Amino acid sequence: MGRCGAINASYLAEASAYARLVQPLSDRSNPLITAFPAELASDAEAVLAVMPDSRLQSHASFSVAVEGQQVLIPGRLYNDEPPTARVASLSSRQQQLLHCLYSRHCDGMVRQRHLEKVIGSTDPWVVPFVVQLVGEYVLEILVVICDELRDLATPGTRGHLAYGQFIVDNPAFFARTQRRVVSYWSCYYRGTYASFRGYPGCTILDLLRSAASDGTGHPWPNLAPAGARVDGYC
Repeated sequence: MGRCGAINASYLAEASAYARLVQPLSDRSNPLITAFPAELASDAEAVLAVMPDSRLQSHASFSVAVEGQQVLIPGRLYNDEPPTARVASLSSRQQQLLHCLYSRHCDGMVRQRHLEKVIGSTDPWVVPFVVQLVGEYVLEILVVICDELRDLATPGTRGHLAYGQFIVDNPAFFARTQRRVVSYWSCYYRGTYASFRGYPGCTILDLLRSAASDGTGHPWPNLAPAGARVDGYC
């Protein structure tokens, strides 16, 4: 099986396993609350109260560390978007959490729309939602991230510090993200970007590695292919 076939087979297997688990979410203990640090639980509960019921149970979660706490972020979300009036009833913090959750939506356009609402934040619980999208396949989302994270190239900025710390705290997660960026470029975008160095995802990885390197005082491992031109997208 080729690289593209392996990736697609993996996602099909995940979707098949997910479909077998279809069941209503519990009103008493919604697992989406664990997508954020414990001190945000009451805000997360307020967000869940305005969200329509999920059409399917959320995709298997992935675990990352946020300020010393393990959080479980859904792989995919299957809730329809809440009415605008209900979103407006939330506090600014609660709206931020809602946008984070919907950046995991099964519809790529919904993911992008909600990402654009939080990409400018450097709050530590927002960062993993952004980094997860770096390792996915929607080019338009990568362009948004690339455009908005330019200040990661400047040491000492809030973004540089926040993203650098997240990567230092989650090296295995970032290693997987690097491999995914390369795999999706190889499968779907070689025709548009003959060199990986010209691909938006490569530029984002360079920015993230730079932030992590400054946090540790040594170069962060680069799992991307070497060589070719160095005319990054951004």
